[in-house]
Amino acid sequence: MAGRIVVGVDGSEPSLKALTWAAGQAALTGDSLRAVIAWEYPASWTTAPGVPPDFNPELLAEQILDESLAKALDPAVAAGVTRTVVSGNPAQALIDQAEGASLLVVGDRGHSGFKAAVLGSVSTRVAQHAPCPVVVVRGA
Repeated sequence: MAGRIVVGVDGSEPSLKALTWAAGQAALTGDSLRAVIAWEYPASWTTAPGVPPDFNPELLAEQILDESLAKALDPAVAAGVTRTVVSGNPAQALIDQAEGASLLVVGDRGHSGFKAAVLGSVSTRVAQHAPCPVVVVRGA
């Protein structure tokens, strides 16, 4: 019985590698593939200078997701991917989307030490809290 693989995408090179890996795994297992991108307003959003009043972060997230799929996957494969745009914390969005999934795949940006403590680590958080197995695709 085929399941569902969820992959986190943010347009970065590590997330493109994760997307490529997840698509390959889905092809091997027959699982469907769901690409998830999450966005959230920064705390200072309302006071940020130069932000156009008509700026729509959800549309930007959709564009990044579409461009990532086009860049990382063959068009026929990309056409079969379910695209999901979520408002909220990226790690929590992936954990929520992974409910009932057979696998959650994320890339690793390589932050460690102080940067990881300050910025947080999506891969670490999902590995600790996801409701399914997690694959962290690392760089070279």
